Amino acid sequence: MQDQLYRGKVAIVTGAAQGIGAAVVQALSRQGAIVAALDIQAERLQAVALQYRLEGLAVHAYSVDMRSSSRISEVVGQIEAELGPVAVLVNAAGILHMSAISTMSDEDWENTFAVNTHGPFYLSRAVAQCMIPRRSGAIVTVGSNAAEVPRLQMAAYAASKAAVGHFTKCLGLELAEYGIRCNIVSPGSTDTAMQRQLWQDESDVQKVIAGSLPGYRTGIPLGRIADAEDIAASVLFLLSPGARHITMHNLCVDGGATLGI
Repeated sequence: MQDQLYRGKVAIVTGAAQGIGAAVVQALSRQGAIVAALDIQAERLQAVALQYRLEGLAVHAYSVDMRSSSRISEVVGQIEAELGPVAVLVNAAGILHMSAISTMSDEDWENTFAVNTHGPFYLSRAVAQCMIPRRSGAIVTVGSNAAEVPRLQMAAYAASKAAVGHFTKCLGLELAEYGIRCNIVSPGSTDTAMQRQLWQDESDVQKVIAGSLPGYRTGIPLGRIADAEDIAASVLFLLSPGARHITMHNLCVDGGATLGI
């Protein structure tokens, strides 16, 4: 039986219908958390929540568009009323639009920031308002190693992740006096639906691991693509009592691809 570090604690996880978000939902719920799983993909989210509930895990689905400040505030109030006080928040929702800057549309730029940056601001603000009077809590935002290293055709994504990472550090500074910790986990290439949209076939895995000089990419020194569970494990560490003296930190989980930058 796994340790029940989060037994009875209410956790909010965004991007919960797939990828890293779904892995975090599973990891937290298996350690006893009552998880409010948020995603815009209502049907897929309900299916994921049902699957976990059939395993005896406490996972509750809430359909949310991360671009809507009013809906986010409404859902946080609903979660607090239905499930109890929110103890931890994981901002894992994100989107990627590949495009050269010279041909990028206004819509793609604005939508990327709306989901990747504005959404975590709206949700973190609403959750912080609940956590401050209780003087406890932990928040982790899933960023990206692309926030540290320029990437071709990923300007909107990289910039939005850089912005939300620095926002999370500022949030951590403001909330430190209340004992609330805020950290970032920055994955590199991870085997998720977002990553696979960049591949043509399975041979592309080895190309990512090897790197590309024409694409200004180093390879992955550890010689493997991360699983979503690798990222979830890092998220859970930063949420845990074992990280009680860590805040405003950016933990890069990329197999060494950014060479420790």
